Amino acid sequence: MTMRTAHARTCPIAKVADLIGDTAMLLIVRDLLSGPKRFGDLEGSLFGVSTRTLTKRLKALEECGLVKRAMFAERPPRVEYTLTKKGRGLGAIARAMREYGEAHL
Repeated sequence: MTMRTAHARTCPIAKVADLIGDTAMLLIVRDLLSGPKRFGDLEGSLFGVSTRTLTKRLKALEECGLVKRAMFAERPPRVEYTLTKKGRGLGAIARAMREYGEAHL
């Protein structure tokens, strides 16, 4: 085990960065902080993110317990994505990043 690997396993900042360090994942969380979204809503707000990438990131967020996927028995079928309690906990990070970006970038 390298020093970097050991540090990543014990450092809370490294753990969060590993979880949402991907730009698309962070932007998905940003969008879901305002409420449930359908795939098309997310796709429309994430310019430059392919459908395949969005699908993979949503699945990863679901697998780690940050996002919940709900299917509705309608015609046509409807799927909505929402943040779990764990996912909503990232709101403070997103707000801090927004404030930093507005102030310094």
